[in-house]
Amino acid sequence: MGLFDRLRGDGDPRVAFIGIDGVPYSLLSDHPERFPTFAALEEEGTAGEISSIVPPESSACWPALTTGVNPGETGVYGFQDREIGTYETYVPMGREVQATRLWNRVTQANRRASVFNVPVTFPPQRDVQRMVSGFLSPDLEKAAFPEDLRAYLESIDYRIDVNPKLGHESDKTAFIEDAHETLDARFAAFEHYLGEDDWDLFFGVFMTTDRVNHFLFEDYEREGEYREAFFEFYEKLDDYVGQIRHSLPDDVTLVVASDHGFTTLDYEVHCNEWLREEGWLSFETDDPQELDDIGEDTRAYSFIPGRFYLNLEGREPRGSVPEDDYDEVRDELKAALDALEGPDGRPVVDRVVEKEEAFRGDHDDIAPDLIAIPTKGFDLKSGFKANTEVFTDGPRNGMHSFDDTSLFIDHPDATIENADLYDIAPTILELMDVDYSRSDFDGASLV
Repeated sequence: MGLFDRLRGDGDPRVAFIGIDGVPYSLLSDHPERFPTFAALEEEGTAGEISSIVPPESSACWPALTTGVNPGETGVYGFQDREIGTYETYVPMGREVQATRLWNRVTQANRRASVFNVPVTFPPQRDVQRMVSGFLSPDLEKAAFPEDLRAYLESIDYRIDVNPKLGHESDKTAFIEDAHETLDARFAAFEHYLGEDDWDLFFGVFMTTDRVNHFLFEDYEREGEYREAFFEFYEKLDDYVGQIRHSLPDDVTLVVASDHGFTTLDYEVHCNEWLREEGWLSFETDDPQELDDIGEDTRAYSFIPGRFYLNLEGREPRGSVPEDDYDEVRDELKAALDALEGPDGRPVVDRVVEKEEAFRGDHDDIAPDLIAIPTKGFDLKSGFKANTEVFTDGPRNGMHSFDDTSLFIDHPDATIENADLYDIAPTILELMDVDYSRSDFDGASLV
């Protein structure tokens, strides 16, 4: 049912947002015969490729998507961040997100929000209608609020995440079965609470798509053993989104989006080992395990994905790079990254972004100095271990990409050209007739 077939009710307009973590737009648009729901959304509404953020990593992307602002405002730059003025690191959780979430704006407008499985939302908020936290939650018992939500989810064998260890096996059968079971339970929960029809904003994320892409994307792009299984999983997703679309009341607009794209992975690049071999980084111990093990003469270190920090005097405890030399040393590191080649002779890095270009806000004091966006096929890793290989392969054959991010809006008047992740939050508020200031966001409404 397209928007032209809908008659708005007398109440305030509502939005159902369905996240499809890591799903590239090209996958859906290139196979309309396999994915009729997404084809219909594009034909009857608006759809297109948008840009992700720098860096295109889920722990940074979902806070940005759900707040409409960059990591300099959210305070979350990736799966691992550094405490100010120390070498202590932490894994950002929901409370580390410093900007206002979309559902909090909805609640402040005296509207109701149900939030399901959004990464980096643990612990669940108690000031929204209902919430089950997503990726990084320890277990369902602690991730769901209120109690009746937890009880229902347990009754349908709801999972916070697929078991990624199954994807490490050469035989992917058990992993694929687990992915289907996780997807099935997620849809059952979405269908149940969408049917309650007591919300103004429904915000739910299918994250299993990201997991499937990590372990099967090469099979899809290069016609591997599990290509048909990959398509079958996505055909089920398409069917589930179609069922959701057709079940929505007339006053609801459907928005479907991913947080980044995906591409085939050829090489994992261990950036700290490369820095060590090139003389940028040293360790104080023969068995380093963490950032605090770096030596006093270290000039730079890296966090995933492709974030590079100078070991700066006055900022890092054992900083070796004088502040007066910051620009010169950063330019030297940028040039070295630009010149880095893989085993196949291809450039490893597509482009290097300086922090001033990507980040701005009250929480940019832990921003990386440089962010390397890799050439497709290279995944920029970190880790603090000495004497490893720079280029390796592992169990994953798919990796995140900055481009090819998906956005579908069941509204023919939306315009997606030149859009990015920051535009989604203000677009949803615009569709819901919730007031906001344009200066609150790095993006703008697409409607």
